[in-house]
Amino acid sequence: MAPTTRPRSGRLREWLTLATDNWLSRGYLVMAGSALGFFLWAVYLSPDPGFAAIWPFAATLPLSAVAFLAPSPGLDPSADWLTPLLFAAWVSLCALVNAGLLGMAVRAFRTRSAA
Repeated sequence: MAPTTRPRSGRLREWLTLATDNWLSRGYLVMAGSALGFFLWAVYLSPDPGFAAIWPFAATLPLSAVAFLAPSPGLDPSADWLTPLLFAAWVSLCALVNAGLLGMAVRAFRTRSAA
């Protein structure tokens, strides 16, 4: 008997459900989204963005560190290839993954405490 596999859309939908079906994950997504919004405001509308990337970077650690540890496309050690929009997309993906992991932890805690 062949193992049943879910289509990709089903796995993505399940992960998004994990990332949004509890208050802890939702609060985390609001916090990460606020940090990302501040970063985008500072980069595009503020005269001096300063260290605005610190907040979304810190909010989505440890996954956001991979963006700076990964080699650049031209094997240039600088991070000039990392544009603000690419950074924002990466931070958004990291926030969704982290929120899904939080959702998995909350779900595991709920099933353990219910037993």
